Amino acid sequence: MLPIIHHPDYDAATVGDDHRFPMRKYSLVADLLAERGYSFEQPRHATQTALERAHSASYVRAVLTSALDSKSARRVGFEMTPAIAARTCASVGGTELAARRALEVGRAVNLAGGSHHADFEGGAGFCVFNDVAVAALSLLQEGAVKRIAVLDLDVHHGDGTARIFADDPRVFTASLHCEQNWPREKPPSDLDVGLEKGAGDEVYLDVAKTFVAEALEASKPDLVFYNAGVDPHAEDRLGLLSLSDQGLRARDALVSKSCCDLGVPIVGVLGGGYSKDAAAVARRHTFLIEALQKTA
Repeated sequence: MLPIIHHPDYDAATVGDDHRFPMRKYSLVADLLAERGYSFEQPRHATQTALERAHSASYVRAVLTSALDSKSARRVGFEMTPAIAARTCASVGGTELAARRALEVGRAVNLAGGSHHADFEGGAGFCVFNDVAVAALSLLQEGAVKRIAVLDLDVHHGDGTARIFADDPRVFTASLHCEQNWPREKPPSDLDVGLEKGAGDEVYLDVAKTFVAEALEASKPDLVFYNAGVDPHAEDRLGLLSLSDQGLRARDALVSKSCCDLGVPIVGVLGGGYSKDAAAVARRHTFLIEALQKTA
């Protein structure tokens, strides 16, 4: 079975469905998968040492002690409470564990993660710590891998990840996003493709096929992190693209099969998905598990 990482703390913070970030989706995804017979592995919370590989020590301390100033907290989008700190440390730990399991068996998924707007100085856009960056730097420091690719197909540009790895040739960052969407400032990734607002399945999948092939050819990675945000969906309230359920399924299958064909281990993280209907978002996130399981 596909290794699936989940922790009860993923939705430990009380954030209602009226909030733009539907945190309840994490437990709903786990519930849907449990109904299908999947079981989960529980990660440890990320350590302060690991977090400081990708973030400034002062920022990490401020988050962990609920001492983050109000301006920085507004940039993140949450009041910084112990529950928020617990959920983000669990999420980072989940991506770290998923990465290790992927190296062992070829693929794994964390039922959280994809917090790509957090950079070295701090968080933004509902992203407290950059879980993919922390996990990547941990593996590189240990010598478990030498080259990593981050394939970010969330609808928003992976600006935090691009900044963290701007001068690190060991990590190839690639972002396929809506050009007109937030963030307005998009620091260069190693590969950036910005789609026009309203792009649907046919355009998106045609571009994605070339994007994935180019990224894998240029990076020749030992491990891929795949941010599978479902916010390109037509019904996503922060997305601006127009993918259908079938389009998202085809995208996830494309990325998974491309890595499988090359024998490259892949780590899936959920990324974004924004709707007052948290159950609909959760169902779309299960497409990633379906794709990874099929090629496992």
